[in-house]
Amino acid sequence: MMSIRQRVPGTRRVLERNMLAYRRLWLIFVSGFFEPFLYLLSIGIGVGALVGKIPGPGGKLIDYRDFVAPGLMATAAMNGAIFDTTFMFFIKLKYWKTYDSMLSTPLTNTDVASGEIMWSVLRGGIYAMFFLLVMLLLGLLHSPLAVLALPTALLECWAFAAVGSAASSYMRSYWDFDFINVVLLPSFLFSGTFFPLDRYPGWLEVVVRCTPLYQAVALMRSLVFGHLDVSAAGHVVYLVVMGIVGLSIASRRLGHLLTP
Repeated sequence: MMSIRQRVPGTRRVLERNMLAYRRLWLIFVSGFFEPFLYLLSIGIGVGALVGKIPGPGGKLIDYRDFVAPGLMATAAMNGAIFDTTFMFFIKLKYWKTYDSMLSTPLTNTDVASGEIMWSVLRGGIYAMFFLLVMLLLGLLHSPLAVLALPTALLECWAFAAVGSAASSYMRSYWDFDFINVVLLPSFLFSGTFFPLDRYPGWLEVVVRCTPLYQAVALMRSLVFGHLDVSAAGHVVYLVVMGIVGLSIASRRLGHLLTP
């Protein structure tokens, strides 16, 4: 088995390939940032003026826009990571045969999977970084610990990108992407992004606590307000395990689908 040190250059080659392919498509990155930003302006600030204050981390009453902003940052990171490891991953695998060409070189299936995931982490990280800057300009950061929200976003991106790659390897046609939307849309709406957990029915609160996006939302919100407890470690472990499992499945699936 190749050592980690041997694998890293292969992963970097895949990352460099994607950077060169997207060098003229920078508008795609800009457009992906605007959706959660507009949600922040319309719901967080616009509707927030009508909602007033709600319980935040530690039970302290906070403005609605302060509550929503960390959740939308987590959403921006997720959106950035998931696009290239679902739709684009499927196209490269099934139609463009990009990965067949890559595997005809010394690259391994693990190199390809890791490179695609790292590219998605970079993209999602860019979204999260700009969103964090917007929060800073709007005065929505309330603790020095908020600087750790960016590493948290990168961890979130890695977890979602890994699982997205694994799921896309099972896709048979474009129609199967409806299943991904069925998962992503409820995650966006019901992961504590817009409402405190105590507003949900008891059974739904349990379900929300088990969703991947909730882990990132809750952790980022705690960092932004400087209120960390033992649950933060649980959120980190959840995302780490999610990423490891996703990468393992994606790597094996690529090997199964593309290796003669």
